[in-house]
Amino acid sequence: MLKNIEKLEKNMVKLTIEISAEDFKDAIKTVYQKNKAQYSVPGFRKGKVPQAIIEKMYGEGIFYNDALDIALPKSYAEALDSEEGKEVHVVARPEIEIESIGKDQPVVYTATVAVEPEVTLGAYKDLGIEKKAVEVTDEDVQAELEREQKKNARTIAVEDRAVLDGDTVNIDYAGFVGEEQFEGGTAEGQDLKIGSHSFIDTFEDQLVGKNIGDEVEVNVTFPAEYHAENLAGKPAVFKVKINGIKAEELPELNDEFAEEVSDFDTLEEYKEDLKKKVAERKQDAADREYEDEVLKKAVENASMDIPQPMIEVEAEQMVNEYAQQLSMQGLSIDMYCKYMNTTKEQMAKDNEKVAEERIKSRLTLKAIAAAENVEVSDDDVKAEMQKMADSYQMKLEDVENMIGESYKAQLRSDLALQKALKIITE
Repeated sequence: MLKNIEKLEKNMVKLTIEISAEDFKDAIKTVYQKNKAQYSVPGFRKGKVPQAIIEKMYGEGIFYNDALDIALPKSYAEALDSEEGKEVHVVARPEIEIESIGKDQPVVYTATVAVEPEVTLGAYKDLGIEKKAVEVTDEDVQAELEREQKKNARTIAVEDRAVLDGDTVNIDYAGFVGEEQFEGGTAEGQDLKIGSHSFIDTFEDQLVGKNIGDEVEVNVTFPAEYHAENLAGKPAVFKVKINGIKAEELPELNDEFAEEVSDFDTLEEYKEDLKKKVAERKQDAADREYEDEVLKKAVENASMDIPQPMIEVEAEQMVNEYAQQLSMQGLSIDMYCKYMNTTKEQMAKDNEKVAEERIKSRLTLKAIAAAENVEVSDDDVKAEMQKMADSYQMKLEDVENMIGESYKAQLRSDLALQKALKIITE
């Protein structure tokens, strides 16, 4: 039961909540039933020791902590769901402090929470920001052509010349520090693209100009912060043998090339299509930049006081989002942290400034949506879900059943923010 709401500074609120004596007693009984088999008391079979005997031997509060784990979350949720509690828009985890607890009496505790701050809007229309004009040059089109040309290059063996930058060489090598060959510095039949800088220091540069069959001594120095401490900062010599050279052969840019890589018959038609695509891409980038500038200005003109716990939660969410991206690439966040010599906690700390900017942008758009009486219809939500269905090649009904009501509510909120952004950018 929510007993009291006390407003604190910086959009913090202290809630006083009571767990009834009966609910707490039931929670204690649940804990006792779950754990009674752990207690052995002379004169009683294991698992048959009465609750009162255990409490007498180990203290009245033996089951309190576990009982709170059961009763407190339930009472906290009920408090926020009460008529008064619904007015408290909590945006971070509560800090709990037990005020009073005892046998056969209510438990009283406080939950100090961060709440969503009020936003005072400044100017958010006609901010004097202009869209940048988009221009597509011949150089832009040529760069697109060359990218497509490289994608369709074929690899050929080279035997009549020395290694050039951009070639792929096949090598055997063994690494030495002084006279001693070090572990992990040996390979046979290794392909290495010259200019990729995938090997340390000037290793690749020293192979340029060499020929097949050459045996070369490559002198390098390991970085001071190299992952292998026994090699960090030390000079080394790699004895390298060049087994083969491969080069990329680019196709000729002509009508035949256009036919192979596109739906067009001539190179000129293909170039016109590339020009349109480059223009669309540049326009999209310009639109995003314009939206960012307009929103940034609207946020600057607004005022709000963001509570620190809200920033911390947002920063943690950013880390979780990045962890999901990594998992899609087959990596875990723990592996990433180990490689980058950091922690999830430090990553969240480093993200706090960006997190605060994200919160301010979201709250400003939310306030604008309210000021402009933005409405999101059921048809708007349905249209957005249809896009999801089309994207995943699913039926609309299946998407509706999959995402649930809470996601639909989030979707409705996101669409309101999008409409607010459209208002200030138009």
